[in-house]
Parts: sequence; C-alpha cells; structure tokens
Amino acid sequence: MSVFLIKTIQLILCFALLIVLHEGGHFFFSKLFGIRVEKFFMFFDYKFHLFSTHDKWFARLFPRIAKNETEYGIGWIPLGGYVKISGMIDESLDLEQMKQPVQEWEFRSRPVWQRFLVMVGGVLVNFLVALFIYAMILFAWGEDTLPVRNISHGFSYNEMAEAIGFCDGDVPIRADDQPIDVWNGTVYRTISQAKTVTVLRNGSEVTLDMPAEGINLLEMLEQDPRFLTVNVPTEIDSVVPGSPAAKAGILKGDRIVGVDGQPTAWWSDFDAIMGRKADILASDCSHEDSLRLRQLTIAVMHTQTNTIDTIPLMLDEEYHLGITKMHYLNYYTTEHRDFGFLESIPAGITYGWETLKGYVSDLRYIFSKKGAQSVGSFGTIGNLFPAVWDWQSFWQITAFISIMLAFMNILPIPGLDGGHIFFLMVEAITRRPPSDRFMEWAQYVGMAIILALMALAIFNDIVKFVF
Repeated sequence: MSVFLIKTIQLILCFALLIVLHEGGHFFFSKLFGIRVEKFFMFFDYKFHLFSTHDKWFARLFPRIAKNETEYGIGWIPLGGYVKISGMIDESLDLEQMKQPVQEWEFRSRPVWQRFLVMVGGVLVNFLVALFIYAMILFAWGEDTLPVRNISHGFSYNEMAEAIGFCDGDVPIRADDQPIDVWNGTVYRTISQAKTVTVLRNGSEVTLDMPAEGINLLEMLEQDPRFLTVNVPTEIDSVVPGSPAAKAGILKGDRIVGVDGQPTAWWSDFDAIMGRKADILASDCSHEDSLRLRQLTIAVMHTQTNTIDTIPLMLDEEYHLGITKMHYLNYYTTEHRDFGFLESIPAGITYGWETLKGYVSDLRYIFSKKGAQSVGSFGTIGNLFPAVWDWQSFWQITAFISIMLAFMNILPIPGLDGGHIFFLMVEAITRRPPSDRFMEWAQYVGMAIILALMALAIFNDIVKFVF
C-alpha cells in the first residue's frame, strides 16, 4: 500500500470520526430538549449526496428507519458536516422556514440556555473526546520521555542561537523559573517565550539573556538548521538497495565522518552541508552545476574494520544519498511510565489542557506573513499522519485535531458555533434576539470568511506540494 494511500485513509477516518462526534454533540442536546433535527450529514451534500436514509432503495429495505424525522446521510464534499436543526439560520440558509409561525419543536422556540447548550454541544464533545483519547493513549501505551539531562552529547545550535550566546554542546535545563525536564516539541515554544534560559555547559550552569521581544517560534522551526537539534552521531541505520550509498559500499552501522573535506561529527553537521547544496540546486543553476553539486566525496568510518575510506560518489537524480539516519532514541536513555485506568484520566486531562494552551499560544503567528503561509488544508493535515499505519500515532494526531477543531469552532465568527454562541450571549444580556435579517447576513459574512480561509489553506498546499 502506497504512502499516499495510507495517509489518505488515516485522514478520512480521522475526519469522519470527529465530524460525526461533533455533529452528534449538537444532535444530542437538540433531542434532549425536544428540538427537531431534520438532517444529520457527514460531509456536505450540495446538489446531491452519496447516501441518505431517504433514498428510495433504502426506504424499501428499511422503511421504519426511513420514516424517521431525521434524514441521515453522507455528502460528497469532505469539508465538514452538519445537522439541520428546525427553526434556526445555519449553513442551509432555509429562510422560508423562518417565515413560518414558530413551532414548539423548533430551535427558536427554546429558552436561551437550551439553545446555548445545543450550539456548544459540538465543541464540548470535541474537547472531551480529545481528553478521553489522550487518557486512553496513556492507559494503553504509557508514556516515554527523554530527560534532557540524559542527552549527554548536548545540542547543536544555528547562527541565530549562537548570536544569543548558545554554544554547541549546551543542554537547556531551565527557562526563566520553569525547568526543562524532557525533550519534546514544547521546548522550542518554552525557549521562544523566555526572558532567560539556563544551560548546562561543561558541567556548569550558564544563564543566557534572551531578546527582549522574544523569538518568533515559526522562524525557530522553519530555519535550516533549526534553532537547536539533538546531537546524534552520524551512524547509518540502513542503506537503500541500489542507491548511491549502496553502490559505494556503505553499510548499516558505518559513520559518515566527513563530506567534501568538512568534518561531520553529528547529523546536524551533515544536514547543514547538504542543506547548502539544496539551496543552490533550488536556484536556477545550469545542468553542469547540477551535475557538479551531485558529486560528493564522503569520508566513511567502517565499524566492522574501524577504518576510514574516502569515497567519491554521485547523488541520484532526486539528490538523495540513499541512507536512513540513526534516531536519537538509539543513543539516549528514555524513561517509560505506565498508567492505570483511573490514573490515566487526570493525566490525560492535564496533557490535553497543556496541548490546548500551546495551540492557542501559537495561533498569534497566523497573523504574520509566515504564519499565513503556514496555514494548510488537507495536504498539510494529512502529512501529519505517519507513512506506516501506527495506531498510537493515529490517535495522538486525532486527539490534537479534535482539540484544534474545538477551539476553532468556538471562535466568535458568524457561521461557526462560536458565532451562534456569541449572538446568544448578546440576546441573554439585551433580552432581544437579533433579527432574522441580521442573522442571515451574519451567516453570509461568516461563510465568506470561512471560504476565504479555506481558499488560502488550499492555495498554500498547492504551493507547498506542487511547486
């Protein structure tokens, strides 16, 4: 099965699950308060649908289900889903219904607090589902962490970090008064927001003053090399058969100790050299320059004989050497912790809450040029999933997307749940509901904003994956 297909199946399964659960939150509270739900659709069904319980063939097979007041179905546009609730202005823009007298089963006939729970139901379910998934991940697989003090070789730093005062080999152990205990993605965010960072340098603690305005997190992550990377010896984990490395006689376990006369003690050194070549290759260089840049002289230490060979070779047409790097977890000792069922629940809640706080903190970068360029749609989200099927990774990413959807939906943008909730709060304060005409135009504006954001995300994906 191809990598593309594996990622696509995971993406569809994740979205289908979260959409059904989100809309199920609205559905649950609607039914709880006796409000009629006319349609419950996964994906949008503009003009036509893939399946509906009101289809003639389904009605003949299952007449009792088909007579249900709610039509269940699957649309053809995989951009979300919806429940059509009687007596409210939503994506369906069913304005004719709103011109009719108010009926007792309609959304608009219910008190504000009931309508509030109906609208917040989807967000609430997404958030609770994320916390539940995180708890079950801890219960099923436990937690593996890499204490930073176990990273004995330290870290490598790029030019931005060195300008602040970081040195290769430093191990960050504290940001302001907050200890940095384990190595994970949050370390970048912690350092970017800190006023001071304390590092362990040659056995002594050294405190560095950070820029007063902080550091842009996107720049830290997008720079090549990154702000800091774990030092990993240049040992080869595997060699692709038929690749330039295989043809040159390079074997699993060998170490690349030099490239074109430049020493490579760590994979970060190797990546920096190859990155400079990639930058030149990405420019409009001639065919002769391209061939020249593909030629390398690599110094290889053979572990079997403990000898060093200098090997000339040429990268393939995609500029790949054909090796897999040894992961840092092969060098540094991790700590594993198992969780009992009851113990996993508060731990999952804490993990989910910290994830939400980090996501909300990072949202401010969306309003920058680089942040806008980083907004992605299905291509970007699908690329989060691993190339091989791994249930732990699948559920980890699904939980994160669920939290992301919960927060995005609660934003007070017309057309989203948060927009409806905002207008309900205004109604509760003023004791006057907004007019149907106002809600109609608010829905148009909200849908325009959402479509514009989706267009931006799809455009970014096209630029990223095609050009």
